[in-house]
Amino acid sequence: MEFSVLKDIVIIFALSSLVNYLFTRIKVPTIIGYLLTGVLVGPKLMGIIKAPQEIELMAEIGVVLLLFMIGMEFSLNHLFKIRRRVFMGGFLQVTLTTLLTTLLTHTYDLSWKSSLFIGFLTALSSTAVVLKILQDRSEITSNYGRTVLGILIFQDVILVPLMLFTPFLGGGEIDYSGQLFLLAIKSVFIIGFLYVGNRWLMPKLLHKIAMTRNQELFMMIVLLICLSVALLTYQMGMPLAFGAFLAGLMISESEYSHDAFGNLITFRDTFTSFFFVSIGMLLDLSFVAEHFAVIMAAVAVVVVLKMLVGALTAFLLGHTFKGTILVGVALSQVGEFSFILAKLGKDFTILDDYFYQLFLAVAVITMSISPFVIQLGSSISALLLRLPIPKWMIDGLFPLMQIDIPILQNHLVLIGKDSRAQNLSKMAKYYNLPYVSIVFDPEIARQRQLKGETVVYGDAFNIPILEKASVGNAHIVVISIGKLDVLKVIIDKVRQLNKHASIVVRTRHIEDIEALYKIGATQVIPEEFETAIDLFERVMANFLLPRTEIDSAIDKIRSDHYGIFLEETSTTKFNISKDIPDVEIIPMEVAKGAPIIGKTLSGSRLREQYGVTLVALKREQKVIDHPKPTLTFCEGDVAYLLGKTEHISGVAELFSTER
Repeated sequence: MEFSVLKDIVIIFALSSLVNYLFTRIKVPTIIGYLLTGVLVGPKLMGIIKAPQEIELMAEIGVVLLLFMIGMEFSLNHLFKIRRRVFMGGFLQVTLTTLLTTLLTHTYDLSWKSSLFIGFLTALSSTAVVLKILQDRSEITSNYGRTVLGILIFQDVILVPLMLFTPFLGGGEIDYSGQLFLLAIKSVFIIGFLYVGNRWLMPKLLHKIAMTRNQELFMMIVLLICLSVALLTYQMGMPLAFGAFLAGLMISESEYSHDAFGNLITFRDTFTSFFFVSIGMLLDLSFVAEHFAVIMAAVAVVVVLKMLVGALTAFLLGHTFKGTILVGVALSQVGEFSFILAKLGKDFTILDDYFYQLFLAVAVITMSISPFVIQLGSSISALLLRLPIPKWMIDGLFPLMQIDIPILQNHLVLIGKDSRAQNLSKMAKYYNLPYVSIVFDPEIARQRQLKGETVVYGDAFNIPILEKASVGNAHIVVISIGKLDVLKVIIDKVRQLNKHASIVVRTRHIEDIEALYKIGATQVIPEEFETAIDLFERVMANFLLPRTEIDSAIDKIRSDHYGIFLEETSTTKFNISKDIPDVEIIPMEVAKGAPIIGKTLSGSRLREQYGVTLVALKREQKVIDHPKPTLTFCEGDVAYLLGKTEHISGVAELFSTER
């Protein structure tokens, strides 16, 4: 690598880091900052970058990684479910946008060939910009997100025929019958290769590699698959990014896709920033200043036209009114593949320098404002819904079924592959507690998945793995991993996603307690110390010491060694579970047809007749922690009862269907 290239990379990294920090602080999408960085350092303004070709290469790698990860997240099954949106929706959007743009630009004293070519350029939207925004907003798998992705996939595929058609518009000669036959052969090969790779090749290959338990080798193979398939499709005349998307689809059905996804996020974001910087470098600010009014008018026309066509396409596909607006705003910019087509059009003299620069300015500006436009989508739809719109437009012609991945709520997350974590999962399963395990061992993960357990394979270091386990909605997270540095990172990541969950951590050494509490753990159990206490408890019991003395001694030992990091309840003088050992707090659900339904708390005579006390009541998602005597019991309520075991057993007849 030449020194000048390294210098350019350092400059871009430095400016991008500064822009990322500033734009994050002011809550502006960082894409805008990257485009602005490209404008500043590009040859048209400051001319700092000396090797733009090498930067464009890294930008291409960024788009490849982005589409590869989109493919992994989406999966071939999901693509099959939206095939109608891909082909019908994509065809409608591209055709209508091309026709309307052609008619509009032809009135600007352009030839039919040039007008049609500008229609092609305008029809394509930005896969890189839109999918990054949807991914950041976790909306790719939403109903409208799937339609947007389907249309973008069609646009990427249609680029190849458009590139074949461009020389004809420029007056060149081309053997269309031979080219179309070759394109058909390539399409059949790609579909077959995709099916075989997704169904048999990739799952078996990745399982073999994962069984080595070598994360470095695993990631090397994943990147090899991505770049190899991208290169293969490129050799067949298709964009590198489209090949990377196919590679992601082939890996998507493997249980290892989420782990690969989490490890590649940092690389994707880093290289994708180069893409946006390289786009910004194309903009000529002197041209923008000289033709500002024309450019702004063209930007307005393109955004409105593409928004309307995208919304109409979504409506014809069956989306609700809100869905049509969201699809329309998402597709309202010019895409990065249009730059490839525009350069080809300039080479064949379909576009002169003026219209080429005009296109570049419009493309960069529409891509820059896309994050703001997409962010305003919901507000725009809410504003328009205040108008007297017919109900059939609000509900859609034939509302699409929402396809969503189920998300757990208030569940238990178990992180670790040791016997303690596995035993906890068995207990949770026995008591029908909602739980999910995160296991970074392919053999253990597969064995437990085959038994019907909810297991996510992957490294809990990676936020996508934690998100797959719905950690953000978890009630309790148990981390049973021995290494302190690993524990710290995982606790920190869990706290980023969930501020309120109880995090119970197993560690090896007592001296780790303070650091783990400070970073966010709720309860820390040191393995060596608790093992010693267990042994000491058994020794004291063999000496026939009173139970109260044993408990008091153990409490003192824990207090002396855990210090101020123990929860207050563990060091208080009074402990209800030990001082009154046969008293419990038991949750009891009010079954359908139970005798207590319709009775008030005072009328049920729980304390007087049965000797139990209602300490709290949960109704739907609301907890009533100070129930009043006038409280009326309803079906589905969960009553938390305090009392002796035999008394609570006696009151069960009031809460069950059969007396």
